[in-house]
Amino acid sequence: MDDQEAVQAHALRVVTELFPHALGSILGGSAAQGRATPTSDLDVAVLLPNSETSRRKVIRHEGRIVELFLNTLADVPEFFAWDRARRRGTVLFVYAQGLPLSDPHGHVAGARKLAQDVLASGPPPLTTAEWEHGRYVLTCFLDDLVDTPSGNRYEQLSLADQVLRKAADLVTAHHGAWTGIGKWVPRRLLSADPVLGKALLDGHQVVAERADPLPLATAVKQALDLLGGPLMEGYSHRWRA
Repeated sequence: MDDQEAVQAHALRVVTELFPHALGSILGGSAAQGRATPTSDLDVAVLLPNSETSRRKVIRHEGRIVELFLNTLADVPEFFAWDRARRRGTVLFVYAQGLPLSDPHGHVAGARKLAQDVLASGPPPLTTAEWEHGRYVLTCFLDDLVDTPSGNRYEQLSLADQVLRKAADLVTAHHGAWTGIGKWVPRRLLSADPVLGKALLDGHQVVAERADPLPLATAVKQALDLLGGPLMEGYSHRWRA
């Protein structure tokens, strides 16, 4: 049995041992793409009968962390809509691109098709207020990054992280693409805009390695120009109740 088959077999054991009444299951994430390392966690979506409760659960099984996305069949459409609204589509990608582990009644196939349709529709566009707020926040973070002395590494690195994350969110939104968190920030960013995405990521790396914010600042200014320009003076918004 090769490594990929072993990972799938392990994920299936989790489902059969803990959820013998499951309507189906699917393996997602790096494990489904053949990129898992021996210490990678397993992302497993499990369809449950409607008598159960939808939830998210993290366990350790046979020495490996398993993140379980547990949804009842009736909750799937509403949950997919919520996942889309976040613009990350975490569970949508598990269903749409994962490897089915079990599907005795065809429910996983149905959920998979729905997830693929929702992903194809793309994330919801940002509102005018969201665009303005994003540009304002990115402009502020960029100004702070440029003004921070290179000797103050704690603040410089923290600001560089904030700048990259906010720029990634806005650039992916500009292209109508999905955003991400953690390791999915560079993956989604490069997929949405290979050239500008690489410039942002390379600039972030230069801050980390050489304490020089200039390449990142240059890339962020290019991103802001693409999005309507920097925004600070004149910006206003209503306080949320």
